[in-house]
Amino acid sequence: MSFTAETCVAMHTGDRKEQQDRVGLFGHPTRPGMMMAVLADGMGGHSGGAMAAEQVLLRARQNFEAYAPLHETPQHLLGSVIDEAHTVIKLTRFTSEQDPHSTAVVFMLQQGKAYWAHCGDSRIYHFRGVRTVSRSADHSLVGELQRKGRLDEAGALNHPQRNVLLACLGSEREPRIEYGSEEAPVAGDCFLLCSDGLWAYFSDTELASTLQELAPRAAAERLIALARQRACGSGDNISLAIIKLVPAAPKSALPPLR
Repeated sequence: MSFTAETCVAMHTGDRKEQQDRVGLFGHPTRPGMMMAVLADGMGGHSGGAMAAEQVLLRARQNFEAYAPLHETPQHLLGSVIDEAHTVIKLTRFTSEQDPHSTAVVFMLQQGKAYWAHCGDSRIYHFRGVRTVSRSADHSLVGELQRKGRLDEAGALNHPQRNVLLACLGSEREPRIEYGSEEAPVAGDCFLLCSDGLWAYFSDTELASTLQELAPRAAAERLIALARQRACGSGDNISLAIIKLVPAAPKSALPPLR
């Protein structure tokens, strides 16, 4: 069954003084049927994080517009966005007094297939109906403790060092990039990119159910409202992008010849 994509991007400052997340979604300027979504959670204090996150979006748009599918793989494109943004963010240390860092999630649809890459603790989920097909692994201290079986999901949400990252863009270490793909997505699949200001307040099942029940814009509004309520006045910046695959409308039949 062919499908089309319903999409939405949304942000909220939360209880912070500044919005340092960035999120974007755009189609390819010359190749129909291709689109990219990108999300970055900036860190660095007093505009440093916003500057870092902005570089991720800028690099994503530029590299996507220059993308040549005959000579470049999707994985190479996604990796280049993160690697090159990392380099630019590091260079800004020499021209500013800030210490900018950022997470990154980059997603692309190409010829009916989905590809993604991430670094840090911003997430990408792939839901099929209410089932979680995949969820990116957090590059954080808490994520590592979970993978080693030393911490469960409930403990992770309340851990005092849950914001400590083991990989991000702009650090002395090269970014740790993990890739994912879905070679045969179907109508009913939904991809969610989000910062920890959103996912920290929801189970996978609750996210999937909301996205299944509602259109992307309504789902984004509900999720942000619930995250704000559950943050109890101490919420982080929120950003998310939703790509929901729905059945393509049937082509109208040609009128009969007279």
